[in-house]
Amino acid sequence: MKLLFVCVGNSCRSQMAEGLAKSMGFEASSAGTHPASSVAKHALTLLESRSISTEGMVPKGLDEFDPSTFDMVISMGCGVHCPAIKIDEDWELEDPVGHDYEVYEKTAAEIERRLNLLAAHSS
Repeated sequence: MKLLFVCVGNSCRSQMAEGLAKSMGFEASSAGTHPASSVAKHALTLLESRSISTEGMVPKGLDEFDPSTFDMVISMGCGVHCPAIKIDEDWELEDPVGHDYEVYEKTAAEIERRLNLLAAHSS
């Protein structure tokens, strides 16, 4: 299953979702409607703590992708409105930017829970 995770900055939730999804065997990418200048340090630390490579991870704009080539486009929350694309699911996750590392851990746990549900339904 090919997944595209979308949020505003593409610096935290969508980056963690991309890394976690890839580690679970999904084909995944992430993008932001207004990409940040860099990936959040805590997001990188969290992925690296799970032996997930963060090499080459940078915020990317939605215009770099053709959403129609993905099986599912998932909004991370934050009221992303993309009139040019159809959002299949909105996971409505709180943005951990500016919060302690523990908030990133909780967000990652919820992303993993949802990815496990997707994996169970797609097999």
